[in-house]
Amino acid sequence: MDRMRKLIADHMVRSKATSPHVTSFTECDVTNIVNWRNKVKNSFEKKYGEKITFTPIFIEAIVNCIRKYPMINSSVDGDKIIVKKDINIGMAAALPSGNLIVPVIKNADTKNLLGLTKDVNGLANAARGNKLKADDTQGGTFTLTNVGTFGSLMGTPIINQPQVAILAVGSIKKRPMVLETEAGDVIAIRHMMYLSLSYDHRIVDGSLGASFLTAVANELEAFDAGRDV
Repeated sequence: MDRMRKLIADHMVRSKATSPHVTSFTECDVTNIVNWRNKVKNSFEKKYGEKITFTPIFIEAIVNCIRKYPMINSSVDGDKIIVKKDINIGMAAALPSGNLIVPVIKNADTKNLLGLTKDVNGLANAARGNKLKADDTQGGTFTLTNVGTFGSLMGTPIINQPQVAILAVGSIKKRPMVLETEAGDVIAIRHMMYLSLSYDHRIVDGSLGASFLTAVANELEAFDAGRDV
């Protein structure tokens, strides 16, 4: 193992030893998001000089739901629960070496979609170029990992200590789904994605974990396909 792999190995083992992990799953219809991104990606890049990916959209939804469920944005100190005021979202990224690193978007709750996009792209480019600074990976309060990047439908991620939850998004696949309409049920082709949330069962019970996960899925499904760039 190189030095970084040793650190990752220790971090993962310590997380499993520290937190009793529970993972909840749900699926969500991201058709509106896919269609919106396809429609605006060229004009977005032309206007702002930034590529719009799914990641900032996911982070925006996560932040909105953390506001409703602040206990997800916490850590444990002995028998004390520390709920964080700041919402700093880590996004797991693969380095050219194959090692994993988690750069952090600080104060994600204060940024609009363009601000999140700039941060996501800047940190991802820095990670790919091995140019991340030490501060770029510090202070995260919640982590998003995209297991779908490499083709996985879903995953059971390991909590990034000292956080208490991590959300994994799987690959987006077209599937036939039953939709309820005024005229009755119909089958339609929809873009579907699995979400999985691993959480620390010392302080996050199934009701909170599942409620937060469902809220994120609902937030993504309610995305406004007519939204301005």
